[in-house]
Amino acid sequence: MYTIKIQNKPYIYEEKKTLEAIAKELGIVAYAAKVNNRLRELGYYMNYDANIEFLDLTNHEAVRMYETSLRYLMLMAIERLYPTATVVFHQSVSRSFSVQVSGIKGKIDRPFLQKLEEEIKKISDANFPIIRKKMAKADAMAVYAAKHYDDKVDVLRYRPEDTVNVYECDGYINYMFGYMVSSTGMVREFRLHLYNPGFICQYPRAELGGKIPPFEDSPRYGRMLSDAKQWSVTCDADTIAKMNRHVENGTIIDFVNMCETKHNNQLAELGLKIKQDIENIRLIAIAGPSSSGKTTFSHRLRIELMTRGIKPLKISIDDYYLDRDDAPKDEFGQPDLEHIDALDVDLFNRHLLDLIQGEEVQLPVFDFKLGKRVLGPKISISHDQPIIIEGIHALNEKLTSLVPKHQKFKIYISPSTQINIDNHNPIIATDVRLLRRIVRDAKYRKTSPANTFAMWQSVRRGEFKWIYPFQEEADYVFNTELTYELGVMKKYALPVLSSIDRNNEYFIQANRLVKFLKYFKDIDDRLVPCNSLLREFIGESCFYE
Repeated sequence: MYTIKIQNKPYIYEEKKTLEAIAKELGIVAYAAKVNNRLRELGYYMNYDANIEFLDLTNHEAVRMYETSLRYLMLMAIERLYPTATVVFHQSVSRSFSVQVSGIKGKIDRPFLQKLEEEIKKISDANFPIIRKKMAKADAMAVYAAKHYDDKVDVLRYRPEDTVNVYECDGYINYMFGYMVSSTGMVREFRLHLYNPGFICQYPRAELGGKIPPFEDSPRYGRMLSDAKQWSVTCDADTIAKMNRHVENGTIIDFVNMCETKHNNQLAELGLKIKQDIENIRLIAIAGPSSSGKTTFSHRLRIELMTRGIKPLKISIDDYYLDRDDAPKDEFGQPDLEHIDALDVDLFNRHLLDLIQGEEVQLPVFDFKLGKRVLGPKISISHDQPIIIEGIHALNEKLTSLVPKHQKFKIYISPSTQINIDNHNPIIATDVRLLRRIVRDAKYRKTSPANTFAMWQSVRRGEFKWIYPFQEEADYVFNTELTYELGVMKKYALPVLSSIDRNNEYFIQANRLVKFLKYFKDIDDRLVPCNSLLREFIGESCFYE
């Protein structure tokens, strides 16, 4: 006999039951569950006392499982329709994943999408169970070889364990590097859109209450993703296995320097673009999501402009925070420092305009210990000296409304990688940023990875509200990913992530990152230049003491 509590209400059971059976008995719609704060699939058996929280599609972890399962069903459907097809997934615009299909007769068009959608729904309606199994690594490699999944065979060569997990569903076997829903009938909502050279698939999003967002094309962001994909092919590193070969074949120095040179070339292109319109540009605004490398980027851009005879002045937006007691409150009654109204927008605008008009301004300095502003230095600038600002609101017109649009040059930065674990499992850019943040928080802020995980969803909410809506307004999009970085980051991230106990509520999230990091061959961090953007996270940057 054991007792489970759901929202503090006790339920007593005598026989072991799956979480799915318990949810059905109680009329609860769920895709996953937390058992004593530990994420579990619905096929998990209960036979002990526990607190259970069932998760629907308003929960980010449940949505991740849904998206993983949707890719699995799509592969099942394509294999049934086109047995010779090769499928590659990537992240894409409008909160979706892109799909490229080759090895079939005909083209990717509307009849193709209609046929595929019907097949996925047929599999969903059949409500096949999706069963997790453990296999010997050699057996799994044989299964993948028979299916011509050579990319999966390649990456399994770097797996340290002798066994692997796979999921089987009506005879179809694959592994998607993540938890799955318990049956195909749970995957019903998705939208397919043609998006040359393939198509994209949208799915429910937690930040929208489990709804699928309207499709919104993002040409600038989409071009950055396309360029990133082409770059990963150019440097022969579009999968982990290919990247590892650079280490094994002795080409790693060339590979690292290629990636760093790409950043140098982007900076040179950006510097030239600003120089060509410097008569008009008075304000350079830089924004991007957390751990994009904004601080190092702004330093390097300043130096790039100096080589062109331009001497920009950098002003900190953070110094314009309102006193903490005057900041808007979040849903928990705490100061919401990510809200634009947490800044003294009027004062910031006046100071920008006064400086541009040649007047002297006394800057504020925000004292974070006191929680209020104090007086800072007096400054002025020359008529040909642009101002650089960087922060989450830098692209928001409200923050700089007194500066005419033609006098502003807006830059959006973000690490957008197009590296895959294998063809069916892209490494999501958000995970790259999360790893950067975990490493930096542990190294510089003495913050545990569990605390970084705990605040991450709040950070993400702020990004969706304050950054992504303005990214298409940028005059230039700068991709801050360094394709080699996860090979370097592994040494710093694995010990930190491994410190999370198995019973910790964030163990599953940490283990998900460990699962793909362990496939990377180590890249010696001595190869990383001192001015590299990566140094902002791993240390020993020439820009910081």
